[in-house]
Amino acid sequence: MPSFDIESKVDLHELTNAIDQSNRVITNRYDFKEANASFEFANEIVKLNAKEIFQIDQMIPILKENLAKRSIDLKALKLGEKSISNNTASMSADITQGINQDIAREIVKTIKSSKIKVQSSIQGDSLRITGKKRDELQEVISLLKKEEIEIPLQFKNFRD
Repeated sequence: MPSFDIESKVDLHELTNAIDQSNRVITNRYDFKEANASFEFANEIVKLNAKEIFQIDQMIPILKENLAKRSIDLKALKLGEKSISNNTASMSADITQGINQDIAREIVKTIKSSKIKVQSSIQGDSLRITGKKRDELQEVISLLKKEEIEIPLQFKNFRD
């Protein structure tokens, strides 16, 4: 029986490459000369540090540009609040990994409301879609690509 998995994962190696490239861009820019600006990545959180909040605002597009160059979907980046303490401004951005239960239920509901004859099951932080025909599975993929889902989706392990 044909099946495929729906996942939401970010390639951490590409993410660290994008962050390293963003740090290189900042060290070469004149407007960040003595700002002590940097990007740090740990535990699926990207931390932006600088002297002023307006510099943080200038760092966000640099990070987004480098993520896009590395084929990382910007939906995976959830920007947090900016804060100032001890003459340094900082902001943290979460990297979304996996499909949480609420979004998984929403995806299953969307598939069921489309009346396509497939079965969907939630398996931890991914979904498994099975059907009798390959065409039905491809319909589900095109349906989900058209939907406005707040996390990036990858369709893996397509099997006949």
